[in-house]
Amino acid sequence: MIESKDRKTSIIILTYNNLIYNNICIDSIRKYTQKDTYEIIVVDNNSTDGTREWLKEQKDIKVILNNENVGFPKGCNIGIEVSLPENDILLLNNDTVVAPRWLDNLKTCVYSDDKIGAAASITNNCSNYQSINVPYVDIKDMIPFADDNNVSNPNRWEQKTRLVAFCMFIKREVLNKIGVLDERFSPGNFEDDDLCMRIIESGYKLMLCNDSFIHHFGSSSFNKDYTKFNNILTINGKKFEDKWGFNSNTSSTLKFDIIHRINEPREKALNILEFECGLGATLLKLKYMYPNAKIYGNETNEFEAKLGGKIIELIAEDFEENYNLNFENDKTDFFDYIILGNRLQLSKNPWKLLREIKRFLKPGGYIIATIPNVMHHSVIKELLRGSFMYSENSILNRSHNKFFTLSDICKIFDECGYINQFIFHYQSELTIEEDNLLNSICSIVGDNMKDYFLSYEYVAKYQKGV
Repeated sequence: MIESKDRKTSIIILTYNNLIYNNICIDSIRKYTQKDTYEIIVVDNNSTDGTREWLKEQKDIKVILNNENVGFPKGCNIGIEVSLPENDILLLNNDTVVAPRWLDNLKTCVYSDDKIGAAASITNNCSNYQSINVPYVDIKDMIPFADDNNVSNPNRWEQKTRLVAFCMFIKREVLNKIGVLDERFSPGNFEDDDLCMRIIESGYKLMLCNDSFIHHFGSSSFNKDYTKFNNILTINGKKFEDKWGFNSNTSSTLKFDIIHRINEPREKALNILEFECGLGATLLKLKYMYPNAKIYGNETNEFEAKLGGKIIELIAEDFEENYNLNFENDKTDFFDYIILGNRLQLSKNPWKLLREIKRFLKPGGYIIATIPNVMHHSVIKELLRGSFMYSENSILNRSHNKFFTLSDICKIFDECGYINQFIFHYQSELTIEEDNLLNSICSIVGDNMKDYFLSYEYVAKYQKGV
């Protein structure tokens, strides 16, 4: 049996035209990947620009030529099927340029822990927070930057709730256990989300390797037809929700309005609880920022809670049913931060909620809540038109039970015994029409009131009082 450290990798690339990209990508693999540690498998989806002819000339590539475009999931599965059965799998977009130690660092991460099932690189162009700002403009300047970045470092391995498969390394044992890509998501999109959920469901971790950078030109095939691309996103997003019971984009959103409100020394040991945590994406980001932190979640969506519980310590009960946190150990006077999120406006009794949750904060601990402003000009505008219904683009939500202005927020936290308020305002630019409306309103209520209509969301950070 081959030892894991000696296991080779099957790099699977799908092509559909874009001959220049194909050439650049494969040339970079040959140049920046250790010899005799990999095989390249290219599955061509019926290219017509000379790609097929060029592929036939390549002696070091295993080539599959489809007579039709079978899409991304099935194309990848065809590649996996012809790969050497003992090899790990690396799914790689053809519009990428790899860099020194890209694959070595992914492999080092994945094989550092039996519980890691897959890992992905960072890049210049990707969703899911897998892209970074880069100093280069011309691709020829990419390699020096990547060479400096790609120094293997466990402190730069970040656990995630999903990975985009533009460059995704998957252990063979994991695929053997969970199966290949789900072809219901053809021609593409959300098949990688689905694969990640199955990896998590089987008890494995997903890691983003910030020490493995490659260049990504970005969506060279799909985005040629934006309407078709968006239609596929909508259809496959619905397929994902039907299968898993939640929206993968929402469940994996990083709440930077919350993250930016926590400013502590990196080495500090923190206990952090988040309500309505989804799969735990924000908590995992905080864990990456504060490695000594212990993270806990509460999620009332049973499907998200089932998977999230594989990632973090999580309870699925509604806190307001008995005002207890039924973790394994008593957590009173325990948390440095409780991220209340949007629970305040969802609560039927937010005063009781704030008083009860305070028991679980350490003396001097903080609570953070995100609260839409019912005084926002968009709400006022609809009220003046005779409507308080929640449209798709409204800052309000159909599930909200309570509504707050800035003065309401200050009052309720004060009444519930919280101190040292920090309230952060989030605003958007006004159109000329909106500015005229506010000027008209302020001519009645006073010019000093204008700022109260501008914030669409407040992030309230308060400290536990005596």
